[in-house]
Amino acid sequence: MGAFAALSSPAKPPAGLVQKVGQREALAEAERANYLYRQTVALEELSANGATLGEYREVREVIFSPTGERTERLVGKTIETLKRLKLTEEDFRDLRDVQPFLFTSGQRFLYETKFRGEETVDGVACFLLQVRPRQILSGQRLFDGVLWIAQHDFSIIRSEGKAVPQLYSNREGKENLFPNFTTLRREVGGYWFPAKIYADDTLPFRTGAQRVRLTVEYSGYRRFAAESKLVVEK
Repeated sequence: MGAFAALSSPAKPPAGLVQKVGQREALAEAERANYLYRQTVALEELSANGATLGEYREVREVIFSPTGERTERLVGKTIETLKRLKLTEEDFRDLRDVQPFLFTSGQRFLYETKFRGEETVDGVACFLLQVRPRQILSGQRLFDGVLWIAQHDFSIIRSEGKAVPQLYSNREGKENLFPNFTTLRREVGGYWFPAKIYADDTLPFRTGAQRVRLTVEYSGYRRFAAESKLVVEK
């Protein structure tokens, strides 16, 4: 975890803060689409004393085909020994769309925001912005939490919160619960990309509380256009 300086009182936010963040995030998202990287996912079921009861692990690489199309490939075998939990479509959507959380101009209208002040994280002076969904339509997965925004260029460098909504089915007695998580970013080529997502939370299922630990690591960022060449044989 990073080092924090004291949080200042929430003074008036800078003019156009939300719009500037959205514009910066749109640029970051477009730039990240040019990168190769590896994504390592580890989910553990834990006992009350912290022992691992079951786990899910997979490694995927985001690559480009010989024709320049962006795609994914599984590296090695997926490990799945979970006993109480089952990963759902919503879990994988959260991994892809919510937990990395790019607050682009196109997503801004989905959220209401509140300025929470200023704080320094690992030497970076930040604005704090709370975001929560204006409304959640059927099938939507959204973010509810806080963003740390670098004051010098309006990049998001950290986020904490949860994916919403929690899902319950009274008819079938099913529960689909999601942990609170933290997303850390690192600077790559002038932009801040997701570097690590982690969660250690206890989910209050009706059948009994279950502690889970999630770690997602993004490594080996390499820009495709700058480092790769397509060779066409005659």
